[in-house]
Amino acid sequence: MTRREACVALNLVPQMGPVRLRRLLDAFGEPQAILGAPADRLAAVDGIPRELVRSLAGWDGAAAVEQEIARADAAGVSILTPEDEAYPRLLREIHDPPIVLYAWGELLAADAHGLGIVGARQCTRYGEEMAKQFGYQLAAAGFTIWSGLARGIDTAAHLGALAAKGRTVAVMGGGLAEIFPPQNFTLAETIAGGGGAVVSEFPMLRQPDRQTFPMRNRIIAGACHGVLVVEAGTASGALHSAHFAAEAGRAVFAVPGQINKPTSHGTNRLIQNGAKLVLDVADILQEVPALFPVGTLAPATSGDGAALPPGPTTRVALATAEERAVFAAIEDDETPIDAIIARAGLPTSVVSATLFTLEMKRAVKQLPGKLFVKLG
Repeated sequence: MTRREACVALNLVPQMGPVRLRRLLDAFGEPQAILGAPADRLAAVDGIPRELVRSLAGWDGAAAVEQEIARADAAGVSILTPEDEAYPRLLREIHDPPIVLYAWGELLAADAHGLGIVGARQCTRYGEEMAKQFGYQLAAAGFTIWSGLARGIDTAAHLGALAAKGRTVAVMGGGLAEIFPPQNFTLAETIAGGGGAVVSEFPMLRQPDRQTFPMRNRIIAGACHGVLVVEAGTASGALHSAHFAAEAGRAVFAVPGQINKPTSHGTNRLIQNGAKLVLDVADILQEVPALFPVGTLAPATSGDGAALPPGPTTRVALATAEERAVFAAIEDDETPIDAIIARAGLPTSVVSATLFTLEMKRAVKQLPGKLFVKLG
């Protein structure tokens, strides 16, 4: 049995969870060594219950593994393990990464430059508009938007990213054989068809339940540099994502809401407890140096991809005509956004989105009063 097949097999064992799997891997080293291991050695591992020992010691599921791989192949779903290049880089770093990740669509290395946007299913119009706006603006600035494909805030965040022609990844709380909720199948199909990927750690036929959604939330938090909670009540699963993000050393952002709205109680409490209050996308972009350490962005190139010589204004990539026009429209001192729009000769929405991108690349900095200065 190959290592990949062993990973799929372990993921099919009902009693297996990410914490138990981590303990077994620490004890046995390789996934192949766990399957069929002596019962006494399995029982000696701390936190492994008797029913799981029996399942592993008497394991004989080769046929089930073959069926699962065939089922994924037939659906156009890739099965990734942490050793695969396409497996999300940041997800490998958490305490309990999924041993396999099913992916419908394509995961790119650039998706590591991502932010999670999560919130309530039963959201207000305000929450929906904010999620869509932040999804759009952050995707336009080059972030991959990670969310959970649920109704409400998640759906709005995905739609915002797609409207910006950016990338988005939907993390499912069940197997990919049946998209949940079913009314979001078309959205999932659009994402997988070119705007990103739909992923899950669960076997293809696994139905979502109260246990799977918190597990899903740790993937959203673990695969990103930070999580933005747009609207959430005190019992919202979005708070689990924020908790996982904080535990993993990721940034936690929250959009404030009306204090008399139950759907805002969770987000307002997050802010009280130290999450960064977000009023607009600039509040997130200000954290870019912390989210994206030096060396994680692309080297400076000209528009045709040729390397540029080092210099005071070539430390970042000005990859598009819009970026070069907006950057050139900023004077050597503080420049108002109205002046940048007039000099660049581009629509206001294009200039705003491009300035977000340049801020992410640390080519410019926004000052109070919508003033911009060049960096470097």
